[in-house]
Amino acid sequence: MATGQTDPHRRERILAATLDLIADEGVAGISHRKIAVRADVPLGSMTYHFRGIDELLREAFTRFADHIVAVFEQHLRRPAGVEEAREAVTELVHVLSEGPRRDLVLTQELYTLAARRPEYRQLTKAWMRRSRELLEQHFDAATARQLDALIEGLTLHRALDDEPHDRALTRQAVARVTRTAD
Repeated sequence: MATGQTDPHRRERILAATLDLIADEGVAGISHRKIAVRADVPLGSMTYHFRGIDELLREAFTRFADHIVAVFEQHLRRPAGVEEAREAVTELVHVLSEGPRRDLVLTQELYTLAARRPEYRQLTKAWMRRSRELLEQHFDAATARQLDALIEGLTLHRALDDEPHDRALTRQAVARVTRTAD
């Protein structure tokens, strides 16, 4: 176990361990003790770096949302027109649904937490706002809102289906939602 004096990355390890533990056991399964063990830090480090479990959860989920927004940015900054943007959204749905199962579980855990505890809704609202702003680079605000919901729904359905739908169906759904953008 590393000491705090020689471990400048301890806070980062705690956050990473928190997300890993949530992905494995859900938010209901976490505790300071379990996170400390997984992060290989002394239990006292938990309260040194975070005032409580809620501060830790907010920071860990904010970090996770930053990761997913970066994936959105990677796909949505490049398109030079509506058709390219539609194709980028189609690709985004497939990248997210075929990506790490961890990301899918963390997304659903955050939404469940926000549904149960209103104080976490600011996190999901901020995440949705950032995603929509990226979509609004190519589509009007109303379409971006619908498209954001479509991306999440299609991603979840593709990830959980035994026989996920193909790219043509995703492309068709994106085209229907963005029809007014032509």
